[in-house]
Amino acid sequence: MGDRGIGLVATIVVAVTVLVGATVGLLVLDPRTTGADALRTGGLAAGSVVALHALWLNDRRRRTEEQRQAVERERYELENRRAELDRDRIADERFARAVELLGHETDQVRVGALHALAGLARNRPDHTQTVLDVLCSYLRRPFAHPRYGAELDSRAEQDEAERMLQVRLTAQRLVADLLPRADDADAPAYDLDLTGATLEYFDLSDRKVGTLVLRYGKLFSDNNFSRCAFHGPAWFTAAAVRPGRFRCDDAVFHQGAWFARAEFHGRTSFRRTRFTGQAGFDEARFTGSLSVEGAEFHAQADFRSARFEHDVHLAGATFRTDPLTDGATTDPDHDVTLPPTWRA
Repeated sequence: MGDRGIGLVATIVVAVTVLVGATVGLLVLDPRTTGADALRTGGLAAGSVVALHALWLNDRRRRTEEQRQAVERERYELENRRAELDRDRIADERFARAVELLGHETDQVRVGALHALAGLARNRPDHTQTVLDVLCSYLRRPFAHPRYGAELDSRAEQDEAERMLQVRLTAQRLVADLLPRADDADAPAYDLDLTGATLEYFDLSDRKVGTLVLRYGKLFSDNNFSRCAFHGPAWFTAAAVRPGRFRCDDAVFHQGAWFARAEFHGRTSFRRTRFTGQAGFDEARFTGSLSVEGAEFHAQADFRSARFEHDVHLAGATFRTDPLTDGATTDPDHDVTLPPTWRA
């Protein structure tokens, strides 16, 4: 017989004992009590014993159920943790394999590796910054192409350069695709390090960026940063745009924007762009037209020794503080519209 059976027998024995004892006790102690009243009182007393036993059983059953649920929760958490570790292991293996395939000699395999990395970032958002770092590292690799002025002797070298260009264009598109939209306030702002990278048709329009480093970068054809939201500093120091357009209209630089010693050899526009932090264009060179119409400079704007060699339009640009313009030069043979306080 189990503990439950022993407890039940004991409860019955105690209840019968209480029933008999209460009934006999009342009849002996109070001669006025009738047998029916004494028996009813004894029955109530015995019923109380049974009720107490039932309450005890319910409490025991409740504690047992709580313990069972606690064990189930721990098992569930362990299973989740095991599944999470398995997903991490699989993600790490996919990442390592994709990075390894980036060095494959076949361009199709390299493109597949890039898409595998992007897929990993979409499925595992905590890997997004790491994947972006790898893509930017790939774009920082030295690259030569006849369109960029490189002299390649053999047809085989030219074909290889063209195949490499297609892989790089894929990497550029994936970088843009992995960045959140500029109006997504809850999304993280990822950093991009493209120091010295060679880019063509690089388009980050409508994207949210953390820190952007494009020092000594080389940009060809049409590059678009319009409506970008830069939440960290943006470094274009000594970058070169040649030949081609550089569009940065309606963008917002929440921190400093540095274009010192940058060269723009095509149409350049910062129309309606807002510079919340410092804006440095010192020693920058513009051989193509420049439009900064409607732009806002909320902090110090530095145009010292900047060279404007084509049309310049700054109509409607607002400066909260007087810009630094010492040594800035314009070409009298072109259409130049500067704020009234400027001297160039």
